[in-house]
Amino acid sequence: MLAAPLAFAQDKAQKKAAQVARHQIAENDKVKVYEATYKPGAENKGVATSAMRVVRAIRGGALQRIYADGKTETIEWKPGQVRIVQPGPAYSTKNVGKTTMVLYVVQLK
Repeated sequence: MLAAPLAFAQDKAQKKAAQVARHQIAENDKVKVYEATYKPGAENKGVATSAMRVVRAIRGGALQRIYADGKTETIEWKPGQVRIVQPGPAYSTKNVGKTTMVLYVVQLK
């Protein structure tokens, strides 16, 4: 009987660890600035794709995009690398690397 609560607690801990941690830094009527931390295996469901963003890798790694049609692509980020991400089709992201990634994001509203 004690195994069921233990299994539930482990499952809950794994789900929490598999989420992307977002730390909001600043926001006004024009931009939102935040850091997104992806532990290995962490997923971000339903990435906002209607706004342009500038993304800088604080800690790099491999991030996989999963599109609604099932297509996937893996994007390698090197520390310090900056990309301008244009609006596009909806996707989810997953850290498929073995290290924790940290991205600094400036999102236009």
